[in-house]
Amino acid sequence: MFFHRLARVVILTGLVGGLSACGSGFASGDSGLFRRNAPGIPSERQLDQKARADAQREALARASGADEPRSTIWDLFGNRDDPNTTVEVNKYLWQASLEVLNFLPIESVDPFTGVISTGYGTPPGGGRAYRATVYVQDPALDARSLRVALQTRGGGAVSAETARSIEDAILTRARQLRIRDSKL
Repeated sequence: MFFHRLARVVILTGLVGGLSACGSGFASGDSGLFRRNAPGIPSERQLDQKARADAQREALARASGADEPRSTIWDLFGNRDDPNTTVEVNKYLWQASLEVLNFLPIESVDPFTGVISTGYGTPPGGGRAYRATVYVQDPALDARSLRVALQTRGGGAVSAETARSIEDAILTRARQLRIRDSKL
């Protein structure tokens, strides 16, 4: 009986001693397995130095042109386009706007923002000169994707019916273009 108790005490002492060797600073976090600057865990200073070195490498790469992405045949199958340079307008609304308002001289066109700005022009069979600004704001073929603002030469307001009829003509032409393309 005495030897059994002695054996238990020796085993428990060995277990407690072994666990304490793993890290006596468990609560304080400054030694053993749980210390802050353990060999596998970088310190904040090391992380800051690495971040600065990475930033310097990137700046040098940008300056030398080495950061230009290489293209491969596999790039054709991926969608890696930069969203800042892709055109996000509906092509049918865009083309229909240009066709319907072809009597107006174009001043500026920006397919990246979806804005077509025209100069003053007189519609066929009309006597009043208009200018238009068309805003195609969405890639969907939808009436909510199109905004048309009209102005007369004298700066007067254009009636809502006139603006709506221009929008309807553009939407109708856009639908015709889409149907034509779907038959191909």
